[in-house]
Amino acid sequence: MLPVFRKEINGFFSSPVAYVIMVVFLTAVGLMLWVFPDTSLLDYGYADLGVFFNLTPYVMLFLIPAITMRSIAEEVRTGTIEWLLTKPLTRWQLVLAKFLANWLVVVLLLLPTLLYYYSVYQLGNPVGNLDSASVFGSYIGLVLLGGVFVAVGLFASSINENQVVAFVVGVFLCFLLYVGISSVAGLSFWGTLSYPLTWLALDEQYQALGRGLIDSRNVFYLLSVITVFLFLTEWRMTALTR
Repeated sequence: MLPVFRKEINGFFSSPVAYVIMVVFLTAVGLMLWVFPDTSLLDYGYADLGVFFNLTPYVMLFLIPAITMRSIAEEVRTGTIEWLLTKPLTRWQLVLAKFLANWLVVVLLLLPTLLYYYSVYQLGNPVGNLDSASVFGSYIGLVLLGGVFVAVGLFASSINENQVVAFVVGVFLCFLLYVGISSVAGLSFWGTLSYPLTWLALDEQYQALGRGLIDSRNVFYLLSVITVFLFLTEWRMTALTR
């Protein structure tokens, strides 16, 4: 698995697309956090990173499918998927190596945003007047949510060898899981089923972690969604290589 993991990491950072994605992500989040008047912390009046944690998932659900769209689609298009599977490597190990590599990239994207936490921490009056427990929980939520989006993106990449199709499908599925379920659950005709449906929505799980109390049920649910999509990806690769 390690050579595939390294290949995926090197392939990402050897491409200019990687740096474009990183710049776009940090610029978009930075502008929303510090510049745009409707969301600027400087106009907010008190030290709080709620705006950052509310907006970042929406940026991620577009950028993460852009990171993962070539992972499997490119291997299928070029025919290297069969070559990889002739090595002492199972399909599951190949999927897991690609998932971990792309998830690491997402974590590396999030690391520079810790500067925002430090800045807001210092801007507080008095210094440190910030709910660090909530910030810590929200970062854990972002990392796990990023893992879900990566798993979904890999599945989308396994559906079609066209990277554009993989990107569009990935964005659609991420949006559906993050926003669509809770929106549908909010419709009045569900009645008593509204609450369990809302609990299944990714945004509900993510927001629960952001309250500062790490509940194992939320963590387990997000890890379960990751596992389901990894198994779906492995199943698709079995179909592709028959």
